[in-house]
Amino acid sequence: QVQLVESGGGLVQPGGSLRLSCAASGSIFSPYSMGWYRQAPGNQRGLVARFNFGGNTYYADSVKGRFTISRDNAKNTVYLQMTNLKPEDTAVYYCNRAPVPTNYWGQGTQVTVSS
Repeated sequence: QVQLVESGGGLVQPGGSLRLSCAASGSIFSPYSMGWYRQAPGNQRGLVARFNFGGNTYYADSVKGRFTISRDNAKNTVYLQMTNLKPEDTAVYYCNRAPVPTNYWGQGTQVTVSS
């Protein structure tokens, strides 16, 4: 069964933090090829963080220094620690294979940064 279940979103004030989780089924989870994407209203979905095959990480310039991607291979789970959140981080966040996602997307988790 193909599953991607994102959680951990919510409403947070600017400067706040959130930790997102993504539980992936074994058929999708790949320790070195998972990433987080986000889609804001009116925008296309874009990649914000991912693992490289060599175990390194990539971050979009807009989140570099504020977001940290991590994983628990035993749990097929990927995390996104987000700090110093800004209103422009408001979006629905998704996880998937990266940099080339599968055709299956979970429901995502809404992150809203507002005072």
